[in-house]
Amino acid sequence: MSKNLSELSGRKGLRENLFEELGIAATETGAVTKENAEKLAEEFLMGTANVYGAASFYDFTRPENQGKKVYVCNGSSCMTAGTQAKVREKLNGVFAEGEIGEMCCLGRCHENSSFHFEGHNYSGSDIDKVADIKDGTVLPVDKYNVASVGTAVLTCEFPGIDSFYKTLDKALKSTPDALLAELKTSGLRGRGGAGFPISFKLESCKNTEGNTKFIVCNADEGDPGAYSDRYLLEERPHAVLLGMIIAGFIAGANTGVVYIRGEYPEAIDITQQAIDDIRAKGFIGENILGSGFSFDFKVIRAQGAYICGEETALLSSIEGQRPEVRVRPPYPTQHGLFNKPTVVNNVETLACIPWILDNGGAAFAAIGIGKSTGTKLVSLDGFFNRPGIYEVDMGTPLRVVTDELGGGFRSGVKAMHIGGPLGGLVPVDKIDALTVDFESFAQAGFLLGHASVVCLPSDYKVVEYVKHLFQFTAHESCGKCFPCRLGSTRGAEMVEKAMTSDYKMDRELFTDLITTMEIGSLCALGGGLPLPIRNALQYFDGELKEYFKN
Repeated sequence: MSKNLSELSGRKGLRENLFEELGIAATETGAVTKENAEKLAEEFLMGTANVYGAASFYDFTRPENQGKKVYVCNGSSCMTAGTQAKVREKLNGVFAEGEIGEMCCLGRCHENSSFHFEGHNYSGSDIDKVADIKDGTVLPVDKYNVASVGTAVLTCEFPGIDSFYKTLDKALKSTPDALLAELKTSGLRGRGGAGFPISFKLESCKNTEGNTKFIVCNADEGDPGAYSDRYLLEERPHAVLLGMIIAGFIAGANTGVVYIRGEYPEAIDITQQAIDDIRAKGFIGENILGSGFSFDFKVIRAQGAYICGEETALLSSIEGQRPEVRVRPPYPTQHGLFNKPTVVNNVETLACIPWILDNGGAAFAAIGIGKSTGTKLVSLDGFFNRPGIYEVDMGTPLRVVTDELGGGFRSGVKAMHIGGPLGGLVPVDKIDALTVDFESFAQAGFLLGHASVVCLPSDYKVVEYVKHLFQFTAHESCGKCFPCRLGSTRGAEMVEKAMTSDYKMDRELFTDLITTMEIGSLCALGGGLPLPIRNALQYFDGELKEYFKN
């Protein structure tokens, strides 16, 4: 990360944003041309290599994307469901092969068979209408189950804008210190995977000097199998936006940035409309409700990069730099977006704030178990009889989620990958030993993470899934640190060779490789991949031992 480049990008700030300009430049052809890169480099006083290096990184701006018109989902859930070969076959009937690209997880994990066309995502039986979709006569209809057990913090009925934003008036009549105290009492921890207390970030940013500060919503939900953030942005966007406004009041920030995955086009449109609606009512802008506090939003469409879910890579992305992970310290709360104090939090975390301030931090802390307070959204994929988004109190038995809410498995399943690609690979016979909270999963050697569930059917080879995880990491690595960049590539090569020849992997060498990734990687991508690999080695050795030396 170059601080000088951050400052150069910050000259125009969010008004004329280099990252957005890269996306605009790629709109017509699907890639940023050399001429586009040179023009933007001159305009933003960047080197052409810097601009092209950024543009060539993202799935939707790199040269390989040129000429693509329709995209097949290659996420883990669609892969294990085995639906995508049919999707590609049907698309080949109405599109040329060169017009078909790939996107990673469209958030349609509840019914799979996912693909993207002209700003819309499709899934389920939509592929059977692909000719009509191409003609523009069919638009997507997305339905999935939503329910809760315990306290409905995020899935409760929305009362309307005017009623909901009474919380804002209440907050602005309080003080940042008083609101921060409520969040501390609540024990609210990050729902994006790390479980880090939000109050710590807000307090750090609040105590850092600076006339310009940012609240950034990390809506780059790239974990295959997860679509809880998509649910919130599409069905409860005001919970997210109000949470950001209040976070800004606490930290002393006047600008909120909602960085949303390009794979979620509907979420982008709905969130922008929600912002427009509250601006019209005076809930954002200058001197909100006569409080003297000003706050406004900027929605940024991401361009396809899993690594941007890591907070420092996300900040580099917004600046138009190649989204590489930054070395910490300094932390974003001191030197974040454009080198200004910045708080980055996940969608679900921010959406909890209004409920906490309405009901009190103690009420939120009373929900859950131990240090895992409040509720958690869980995403169930298409292998369940009732797939969908379910909100449960932290500490709820996993069996309640899988059987009572999800209705059990519709076919044989041997494992669930919970918490995204870096989460734990949980054998089904471990369901009764787990509860939905950070500590239960960690103590059992797993990771709750995003609480997304991708099922591995009984006939799915675990070695195939291990190869997939290595390949996913190799493709999504920012490339900054070699343990992740090289380790994931070598791991994929070793597994592939063992699967396709008489080559047998050396267990000690294999273990050394994932250990090096675990302790040497700069972020959780390379550092987290070893967890599900170790789980696979521990619980599915009977399947995997034929690929290793004695």
